[in-house]
Amino acid sequence: MRQFLAILFLLSAFGGLAEPAAAQTPFGFEYRSVANVVHGTQTLAAPWVGGLNTAQFSSIDLDGDARNDLYLFDRQTRRSYTYLNAANPATGGRMWQYAPEYQSLFPKELNNWVQLRDYDCDGRPDIFTMGSISGSIRVYRNVATGGGRPAFQLITDELLYVSGGSQININTGGYNTPAIEDVNGDGRLDITTFNYINSTTIHCFLNTSTAACGGLTFAFSSPRWGGVKVCYSTCSSFVFGTDECRSVLKPNHTSGNNLLPLDLDGDGDKDLLTARDNCAELVRLTNEGTQATAVFSAAGQTANFPAATPVRLPNFPAPYSLDVTFDGRPDLVLTPNVYDHLDTIDTHQNVWFYENTSATTVPSFAFRQNDFLQKDMLDTGDKAAPAFGDLTGDGLKDLLIGGVSRATGKGFYRASLWFYQNVGTASQPVFKLITNDYLGLSGKKYGSLRPVLVDLNRDGALDLVFSAFTLTNSSYNFIAYCLNSAPASQAAVFNAAAPTLLSNLPNRSYDTPTFTDIDGDGYVDMLLSTNTNSFDYPGESLRYYRNNGSQPLNEAFTVVNNDYGRLRTPTNERPNNLATTVADFDGDNQPDLVTIDELGQLHFYGNFRGQSGLFMDRTDVLYNKTLSRFETLDLGSRIENLYTLAAADVDNDGKPELFVGTEDGGVVALGVRSAVLSTKGAVAALPLSVYPNPATTTATVQTPQPTRLTVLDVLGRPVRTAATLQVQHTLELRGLAPGVYLVRAETAKGQTGVQRLVVQ
Repeated sequence: MRQFLAILFLLSAFGGLAEPAAAQTPFGFEYRSVANVVHGTQTLAAPWVGGLNTAQFSSIDLDGDARNDLYLFDRQTRRSYTYLNAANPATGGRMWQYAPEYQSLFPKELNNWVQLRDYDCDGRPDIFTMGSISGSIRVYRNVATGGGRPAFQLITDELLYVSGGSQININTGGYNTPAIEDVNGDGRLDITTFNYINSTTIHCFLNTSTAACGGLTFAFSSPRWGGVKVCYSTCSSFVFGTDECRSVLKPNHTSGNNLLPLDLDGDGDKDLLTARDNCAELVRLTNEGTQATAVFSAAGQTANFPAATPVRLPNFPAPYSLDVTFDGRPDLVLTPNVYDHLDTIDTHQNVWFYENTSATTVPSFAFRQNDFLQKDMLDTGDKAAPAFGDLTGDGLKDLLIGGVSRATGKGFYRASLWFYQNVGTASQPVFKLITNDYLGLSGKKYGSLRPVLVDLNRDGALDLVFSAFTLTNSSYNFIAYCLNSAPASQAAVFNAAAPTLLSNLPNRSYDTPTFTDIDGDGYVDMLLSTNTNSFDYPGESLRYYRNNGSQPLNEAFTVVNNDYGRLRTPTNERPNNLATTVADFDGDNQPDLVTIDELGQLHFYGNFRGQSGLFMDRTDVLYNKTLSRFETLDLGSRIENLYTLAAADVDNDGKPELFVGTEDGGVVALGVRSAVLSTKGAVAALPLSVYPNPATTTATVQTPQPTRLTVLDVLGRPVRTAATLQVQHTLELRGLAPGVYLVRAETAKGQTGVQRLVVQ
């Protein structure tokens, strides 16, 4: 926080702020439960989490209270979730309380799979995940910090095993999930994984560390652990011992497998739970050997596990053993372990929970629910896109969400609009689900729906605009509108059977419009986020279309700038899957632009209409109350992640809230922490781009005019200079200590601009 305030002071001193930092409260967003959400008679406990699709579960103490909390990693989006083990005032027991402020403690580079396991026996779980080489294992050690919160230090990007005097990478394969568990009872973590070549046998790497506990030294123990071999003729086809699979007259499916060694019969050795891609069954294999030597056979195999309610979770069920009922007994949680659900999974009900009801060492799993944690959150399946406006004519803002799921009851995976009516008040909104198929659009077989509520024809009533594509032609996206035929202040009436297409627009999947009056002429203009860059529609990710007020309305939007704001990623590339929204978030009576792309990071552009050319942005706009610091919003950075944005003052406090629709089908709500005067000075400031950011050895600085540069540390001391006037500089960063710096650019006429640079 001291570092951030120092930066604010320097920005003020060099023209980036309108007033001294000491007189201001820094602007930012913060996680906030801005409104209650009701499904049926249930008020959701944590509606604004953002949805779950392919969560992986681990236990860890997050807040240093000696209680195990929950950590979830979503394989599809690469997002971290954190829940505290908290007191439940309603029951006197315990509850899982969503605590997003702990998510930033985990590295952003986590990928494919994550397991928290204590390898050095210090009582703090460490991180095992896939490394930068596909199939390798990266390890972060939990070194903890003051207050007992975890802090992670990279130990290695590859775990190795010793063979013939050589060290060889332990390769798990790009789609398999290994098990980091002690399988031979010596107290050290071993590694079992289906082999990376064809995923048919289990490779076992035993921990050979000489210390009494801990260490990461491994030896290859067995190429066919327990004698198991997978045959791909059916989902539960195995052979044992030295037997081989019978050949089949069709290609073998050799995708992913996962496994969980777990003592299921109380005899002290590890049995096995395993499942594979494109299959719904969880197969149990009973260990008929010993702790030191596992032996599996057909006699101990069953695909009906647990017996009372067998797992049938399409597809690729992954089991996790941990206590989620606060009774000290490890329960069983299962989720699909896929990257993409392939139209087989109901992604708003796919976290299966079996409670361990046994008081002995032999677990007994009783099925409890198929939406563990999900039942508490707003989750439309996939690709949530929120919009706000009064649809009922009662003067209250309602909520409309485009989502993609099988939830409409028609048995198909397709997009629909979820309508939540505000049944609360203007200052205390309560969004009640009325229907998950508003206007019956699921019958259109859309693969995506991104709604916008805006008065297009200036009659005082909100019209419906939506971006969509059909499942039969996913490469063609269109933007259409339905004018509201009802008078203002009455319930909206839309003829969804005959939408009108906006003309002369790019048509790539997930193109998304934002409507706002940019030129101040009283007509709403359009900012179009698009991935298109073709001969017919050249340009970059954000394009400004002016509404010229002519008729017909569908032809009134003409392109003015096809690279509006010159938005780029930290590596100076066009942002993919860009989404935007506009509102006066910082309270300076000027509209601000907020963007997000597939990297899952918010960019805040204060008073964007007062900027030209290259827009100036802030990314450290999320205030973490628990850690008392500003940080970037991280909602997962997998390529092809899809996010949307919406702004609305839902609690009538004069400050708009920011809503992020996620790939996981939910909505994240952010409240404005405070108004700030800092963005007023951005009008006259010189825009500059610094990339990559963070940087290690060099960074490039671009400005629209030739400038000279000065790099300052947080105390305002110059540490690098570039005196020659140029529009592009390459800064040499070697020798600088890791930390936050300011890059100050100045033209020959004295116009200045300042940008924050992180050196790693």
